Amino acid sequence: MASVQILCACNGQFQPQGTIRYPFERYSVRVACGDGIVLPNSEEEKRKLRVLVAGGGIGGLVFALAAKHRGYEVKVFEKDLSAVRGEGRHRGPIQLLSSALAVLEAIDESVARQIMEAGCVTGNRTNGLADGLSGEWFSVFDFLTPALRKKLPVTLIVCRMTLQDILVNAVGSNIITNKSKVVDFIQEPNKVRVVLENGEQHDGDLLVGADGIWSEVRSKLFGRQEANYSGFTCYSGLTNYVPPYIDTIGYRVFLGLNQYFVATDVGHGHMQWYAFHREPPSNDPFPEDKKKRLLDLFGNWCNEVIALISETPEHMILRRDIYDRDMINTWGIGRVTLLGDAAHPMQPNLGQGGCMAIEDCYQLILELDNVAKDGSYGPEVISALRRYEKKRIPRVRVLHAASRMASKMLVNYQPYIEFKFWPLSQNETNMQIKHPGIHVAQALFKFVFPQFVDWMIAGHGYLSLLFS
Repeated sequence: MASVQILCACNGQFQPQGTIRYPFERYSVRVACGDGIVLPNSEEEKRKLRVLVAGGGIGGLVFALAAKHRGYEVKVFEKDLSAVRGEGRHRGPIQLLSSALAVLEAIDESVARQIMEAGCVTGNRTNGLADGLSGEWFSVFDFLTPALRKKLPVTLIVCRMTLQDILVNAVGSNIITNKSKVVDFIQEPNKVRVVLENGEQHDGDLLVGADGIWSEVRSKLFGRQEANYSGFTCYSGLTNYVPPYIDTIGYRVFLGLNQYFVATDVGHGHMQWYAFHREPPSNDPFPEDKKKRLLDLFGNWCNEVIALISETPEHMILRRDIYDRDMINTWGIGRVTLLGDAAHPMQPNLGQGGCMAIEDCYQLILELDNVAKDGSYGPEVISALRRYEKKRIPRVRVLHAASRMASKMLVNYQPYIEFKFWPLSQNETNMQIKHPGIHVAQALFKFVFPQFVDWMIAGHGYLSLLFS
């Protein structure tokens, strides 16, 4: 029987977790047997690129769709397609910025059209930050002008279940294997083998871990690590209440101290809202009296907030603790890489999690296209994965940091300085004046945020090419 000896030229420490791992691109393989060195034959080199995907969420499905259109041999393994990760049917919609919609158009125009027809356009209305107590605008966002200037689709909101259904149908049931969770993988010199929970094994030229924030692939690559609790719990609700401002306002983030409230139109006569509150994490995902608690927390806020909570049935209010993970300097080893929340889970404050996953897909496909043209899937595949990571990490790192910073800024909102006086009658008298820092913050936000929106829409090299 032949024996395999693997010599690695590494730039860092060898990763001990799991089975055979390759920390970096450069390695050589010697196969010792009776006939000497065994080389791959020419037919092997000309075959289709074999792509394995762990996870059938938004990122995994978009990448599988792009790989399918390239003619690659694709297999997607998903543990449960019947529910969107997180909170199932009631998790709520996903925001797709113009950049993500443009990438979807580049991957599959028909699918992008279906998504845009199913979605609710919010970028053509007023969106922004408002004072939670008074409801007055603090700052507004302009997503429409940059989109029109670059001739892009306008930012929209779409139901996660609808989006997933569109992608599943486009990818095809012959590619997606349901009830199949990837629990391990084994790297060999010229392939990677995934191990499913039921014991099945499948071989490919590369493995993409798109299995979310609790990614098993990430754990096998870099060791199991605890996610970071953000300090905030999110109560979410979906209601068929239609407010009077529905035609002019897309979404608003109402600000307050240690809590904030997000309300957005999701179309079809429904409003989705998210109430964030600073509190310890809970082991109970289905607590009772959520509506009463929220009315206590936001009871003195503006009418728009109180109306949305009041109009939402108790069973449509869900609670989840918000987690993310620290950014890492590499997303993969050898023939394995990560994508979307498996690589860079971020807090939902900027609504960029899904958009970044979709952008990841396109960058990865571009790098694999260069490999597939030659039909040789040796070390070139590994180099392509590292190039993808190198090009994506800087942009994602900025948005990851911005989402954390936004969380801290939103809950430190204090628009007034309060003065207390105690006259001789012992009756307490209060006086409020607007905090001077509010005016500075508004001016700074008005100057900086338009540039930030522009960068989010077309801040990456390949996106600029798409939009030119």
